[in-house]
Amino acid sequence: MTAPELDDTGLDDTGLDDTGLAVDAQRWPDIADVRTDRRARVAGAVADRLFRRAAARLDVRVEYPDGTVIGAAPRGRILPRMIVRRPGEFARRLGTAGLIGFGEAYMAGDWTAPDPVAVLTPFAAGVGELIPRPLQRLRRVVVTGQPASERNSESNTRSNISRHYDLSNDLFESFLDETLTYSSALFDEFPARPDELARAQRRKIDRLLDAARVGPGTRLLEIGTGWGELSLRAAQRGAQVRSVTLSSEQQELARLRIAAAGLTDAVQIDLLDYRAIDGEYDAIVSVEMIEAVGYDYWPTYFSALDRLLRPGGRIALQAITMPHERMLATRDTYTWIHKYVFPGGLLPSTDAIDSITREHTSLRTVDRLRFGDHYAETLRLWRERFTANSDRVTTLGFDATFRRMWEFYLAYSEAGFRSGYLDVQHIVLAKEARP
Repeated sequence: MTAPELDDTGLDDTGLDDTGLAVDAQRWPDIADVRTDRRARVAGAVADRLFRRAAARLDVRVEYPDGTVIGAAPRGRILPRMIVRRPGEFARRLGTAGLIGFGEAYMAGDWTAPDPVAVLTPFAAGVGELIPRPLQRLRRVVVTGQPASERNSESNTRSNISRHYDLSNDLFESFLDETLTYSSALFDEFPARPDELARAQRRKIDRLLDAARVGPGTRLLEIGTGWGELSLRAAQRGAQVRSVTLSSEQQELARLRIAAAGLTDAVQIDLLDYRAIDGEYDAIVSVEMIEAVGYDYWPTYFSALDRLLRPGGRIALQAITMPHERMLATRDTYTWIHKYVFPGGLLPSTDAIDSITREHTSLRTVDRLRFGDHYAETLRLWRERFTANSDRVTTLGFDATFRRMWEFYLAYSEAGFRSGYLDVQHIVLAKEARP
């Protein structure tokens, strides 16, 4: 079978534009320019061979402009289609920037897919085997490490957080539900319906508050405000809430929402680093914030939680996790997600959380719930809404390259959960009595 042909509309049979994207070179220098020097050509040739070898072992169909097709579906099956538009550019990006280049190639339109999640899921499932094992030993030599300027020290963290969360409240409203909750929901049935998302987000929040034993009179600390929904629901239970964030955009909108609900006297929202929090609290809740802390600062983070929690109190965390061996292999790697979405972060493993809390704190895990399949559904609903609201996103000033970046981010994340490579957990911690 040959690659898809264009019709007189300029679209192929996937409905995807083959004319390329106009890229703002000042805004997106690494997307606009592809290296063409001899080193890049050699690296691209090697990367092309490795990619074709890896793709041939996966449940994916890769189509090239010259009619080459990699991946033959078994009888009765249809494989997801990855369409390589510009093979030379795609290979050189891979060769010079690895997985960062893979994502940049999507942003540039070098490759595309009718269903990006279906394509990315088998890659995520086999991520540890895509590169031959002898070459994996060279990882630390050839893979770029995280820049010191993006480590989540007290001096860097505010700018790291701002780069993502201060993009625009309107942008996040374009794909989140009415609760403006930017973390996994907890559904009661699959497949999840769009009109169920807000209810599922509140179900997740209520479960966390229950796990932390939040009720009337509870002094609650929330680390990572989001846009205020958890603070609202805790205050409605009668808790006295202190919430901290490093996003000025989030703080402003969360305060407006708190005021509109008539709960200003019950909720305090501070622009503050977790390391600078003082006081003692009956309960602490933190939702998908540990991912932004960074490997070097996990002991500091958990030590702060230990210091701030009164004896007998509970901590309820929602954390995205990854396998421990992959965390160790990638903890110093600079990734596409770091470069374009979340600078300075790292997903922890369950083993890392348990070992750090035992070594550095009196906190011990007393309950755990895994629900990674719920995150896959959450991301699907976000991605569908973002795509449906693309015109609105454009009017906000975000160009086509940004939209493809965000689509790739949501699809890439969804694929991680669908493959089982990523998980999300509710982890409840309590203080162990000192001898």
